[in-house]
Amino acid sequence: MQDPNEDTEWNEILRDFGILPPKEEPKDEIEEMVLRLQKEAMVKPYEKMSLAQLKEAEDEFDEEDMKAIEVYREKRLQEWKALKKKQKFGELKEISGNQYVNEVTNAEKDVWVIIHLYRSSIPMCLLVNQHLSLLARKFPETKFVKAIVNSCIQHYHDNCLPTIFVYKSGQIEGKFIGIVECGGINLKLEELEWKLAEVGAIQTELEENPKKVIEDMMVSSIRNTSIYDSDSSNSDNDTK
Repeated sequence: MQDPNEDTEWNEILRDFGILPPKEEPKDEIEEMVLRLQKEAMVKPYEKMSLAQLKEAEDEFDEEDMKAIEVYREKRLQEWKALKKKQKFGELKEISGNQYVNEVTNAEKDVWVIIHLYRSSIPMCLLVNQHLSLLARKFPETKFVKAIVNSCIQHYHDNCLPTIFVYKSGQIEGKFIGIVECGGINLKLEELEWKLAEVGAIQTELEENPKKVIEDMMVSSIRNTSIYDSDSSNSDNDTK
């Protein structure tokens, strides 16, 4: 079959009569590159700029660009403020008793505050501080603080430690007092995360209580052991 793009007299006649389509011109790579660069140039440069870069380049834009930039700058500013607000904490902060009111009771409205009253001589308190430090980084929108108990409450009994209070808008929304309520001496990070999520202080992605899974496994193991012991006893009686 003859190539319709071949340069022959017959093909030219067929093209003149519209029987063959116009000959395809070879693509010019340089022309293609120029067209691509022109297309990219149509994208407003300010859409890729930071707020600081926008400020520096203001003189390079025309009036129409400047109007669009103002809208874009406001959008970027609001996004930045929202991000800063969401990530304003991110650490377990140490406070003293005289900071309690400002840092906890009078904290910003609608901000969840988790405070751990502890004594460094109690191993469980150190474990809770370790877990809270990790959770503070994981949930930066929640305020995590800790305070040595004596600086806040005089003569607080060691049996009540660790103590975790959860505040929101100046009100206590949850409390965990003592080793048992805080989760026991073998407290896992996920278990504490679940406890704080249950009172609403953080938004966890855990789908079920990690403690319950362990308890269910223990109950199942005990049940299976009891059944085995019962079967063994019956077998012994049958043998007799």
